[in-house]
Amino acid sequence: MDIIISNSSNDPIYLQIVKQIKAMIMSGELKAGDPLPSMRNMALQLRLSLITTKRAYEELERDGFIETYTGKGSFVKAQNQEFMREENLRQIEELMSQAVDKAKLANIDAEELKSIVDMLYQ
Repeated sequence: MDIIISNSSNDPIYLQIVKQIKAMIMSGELKAGDPLPSMRNMALQLRLSLITTKRAYEELERDGFIETYTGKGSFVKAQNQEFMREENLRQIEELMSQAVDKAKLANIDAEELKSIVDMLYQ
């Protein structure tokens, strides 16, 4: 599993791990039942504190992306299609919000922004 940690990112390290693993799950690179490295192995591979990887795994579990079994490890959880759709919509809304903010700064009105979206969607 290739996780890349960037010291120049504004995101904390645990969140960089979370985002990358979520992306792998949502893209199908990681499938239901696939094992994740143990928290300890992930920490060693990335040269991080065990506490950092533990926090990332806890967040992934809380968000419903993985499940952890004591003594067995952490595994990708089978994803509900509606859940996946909601997660995609949430990410799209976040990106669209950034686009709208930039459009407002550039004095681009909603109609022009909609036409850009329509053009890109085709």
